[in-house]
Amino acid sequence: MAAREPIAHPFMDLTVPEYAYMFGFLQADGHLAQGAGQKGRLTVEVSARDIDLLREFQRLTPYSSRVSERTRSTNFAATHMSATWTLCSLEARTILHAAGIPYGRKSDAIAPPSGSFSGRDYLRGLVDADGSVGHTSKGFPFVSLTTASTAIARYYCEYTRDVTGVHRTVKRNARDGIYNVMVAMEAGQRLAADLYYPGCLALARKQIAASSLATWGRPPGMRNAYTARRWTATEDRMLLQLNSPTAAAEVLGRTRQSCNLRLWRLRSGQVPMPSDH
Repeated sequence: MAAREPIAHPFMDLTVPEYAYMFGFLQADGHLAQGAGQKGRLTVEVSARDIDLLREFQRLTPYSSRVSERTRSTNFAATHMSATWTLCSLEARTILHAAGIPYGRKSDAIAPPSGSFSGRDYLRGLVDADGSVGHTSKGFPFVSLTTASTAIARYYCEYTRDVTGVHRTVKRNARDGIYNVMVAMEAGQRLAADLYYPGCLALARKQIAASSLATWGRPPGMRNAYTARRWTATEDRMLLQLNSPTAAAEVLGRTRQSCNLRLWRLRSGQVPMPSDH
């Protein structure tokens, strides 16, 4: 992972892509614990091969923290090497808790941030922590997310629909009560390209896997995929004029998330502004 410039933003400003990603990853894979008095800690444990990501978290955090490594036995391997990032600062933990990371068990209680945040970076953090990117056994590209949170599953489905036009149903697995939502084929390609854009903060191995999806092509004779509803210049002008994702959703017959995402892309220059004609 290439070195990055220091961030001149408040800690956990979720409109900043790196912090939005970091927050999503921490929500899914971090553990916030309380101790006696003001004691407590945030810990994140990953495979040792992903230690560079923890060092990025350490760099992004203006509080004292440490990254350590250890080797232990698990049910899956006689020897497992892992890396752990530990943050004890009360001020930092207070900020993270207020942003939406509960203390203790949290898998079914987490939800997307209530304020403004960078959606695709936040979702990429969730996918890196609790999802998969790659090819199925048949070679089809896919992006999936596994979560116990209804709010997170719904957000993933809404975001996917807005980016790819593909609708997914939020339904728990009968066996374990977990949501496992997958988007495949061209929709998987589009979602991977949107989430894992060049230069983004991500697990290196998943960034590589996401990039590999772009080379897939639909085999001859296979039924064509669903075509997403494209934005028109008229809709863009209306969206900018209303300046409200909620109001625009009602007028344009789109979801609020779709309008919010499109408005952000227009304002950030990711898509061109509509002409006056």
